[in-house]
Amino acid sequence: MSGGYYVPATSRWPILGSLALGAMMVGTGIKLVYDTGTPLMLIGMASVIIVMGLWFREVIRESMNGLYDAQMDRSFRWGMGWFIFSEVMFFAAFFGALFYVRTFAIPWLGGEGAKGVSALLWPEFVAQWPLFNPPDSSVIGPERVFSPWQLPLVNTLILVTSSITLTVAHEALKSGERKTCRHWLAGTVLLGCCFIVIQGVEYYEAYHHYGITLEAGIFGATFFILTGFHGVHVIVGTIILACMLVRIWKGHFANDHHFGFEASCWYWHFVDVVWVGLFIFVYVF
Repeated sequence: MSGGYYVPATSRWPILGSLALGAMMVGTGIKLVYDTGTPLMLIGMASVIIVMGLWFREVIRESMNGLYDAQMDRSFRWGMGWFIFSEVMFFAAFFGALFYVRTFAIPWLGGEGAKGVSALLWPEFVAQWPLFNPPDSSVIGPERVFSPWQLPLVNTLILVTSSITLTVAHEALKSGERKTCRHWLAGTVLLGCCFIVIQGVEYYEAYHHYGITLEAGIFGATFFILTGFHGVHVIVGTIILACMLVRIWKGHFANDHHFGFEASCWYWHFVDVVWVGLFIFVYVF
């Protein structure tokens, strides 16, 4: 202790995490360019997971030993807040790209503001979204698109419901009803797994029956970038909530001291809000 609050000892985890992440990214870059970096990418990925697990274990032990005070709690809250803000900006960039393409680029290609130039270059081009007939003849557009009122709607209901069950679990924890918290949190984890499975089914249908691939023009690229990155966030969020469930079973967290659980709730609600935006702007309109 120093000055009334806990000062963690010198840690090796930041440098090890940086090295692991660097190895993963270098391996990924080599694979994308030369198709030979798979071993380095996998080693880096495994190293990142190991470092994160050991680092989080150390933080949990420090918290369980009562080493954290109000100052440390504020640090964790600010850190999680800025992390979620960075995630907001991450998805805002891709939503911005989608907005630009649909609002400006496609009308320009259709001749709006070009005074007939596009009509001379691509006389048969139809300015619509999605682009079933891209101007570049070497690009094949999707054959058709998903109905928003089938699998996408089911996944939307699943995620909205999961936010409700997680809120019930959080309120139960604050009230000291740990058994109720476990049950509702387990339900939230189950709903997250259901979402992931249904998303996998949707991707299979997209590739094999709808002609929606990464090569299917701008629609295919934006569809998989937005839904794919969101899917990764759901997987990560489900793993986090599963870890919280294990900690609840082990008796961790107090009624008034459980920021690890609260932070996981923040993250999950953020992921749910992003999906609602995806459902509206990618599937419906």
